Amino acid sequence: MELVNAFKANLTEKGLQKEIRAQKAGCLDTCGAGPSLVVYPEGIHYGHVTPEDVEEIVTKHLIGGNPVERLKLDL
Repeated sequence: MELVNAFKANLTEKGLQKEIRAQKAGCLDTCGAGPSLVVYPEGIHYGHVTPEDVEEIVTKHLIGGNPVERLKLDL
């Protein structure tokens, strides 16, 4: 839950909590990639995500539209 809470806090800090939803899910078929997430509607999967990566994902991808290549999973 630490990762989900980090996303929720970052989205709230940026006033995006009504536009973007952070929610806990199962393994998303990427269990081997450690903590992972998927961004919809693009369907981009990230793996080995830490709370320290949240700011970069929110700023670069969710706001800027540019996926964070170093965390992206090739599925």
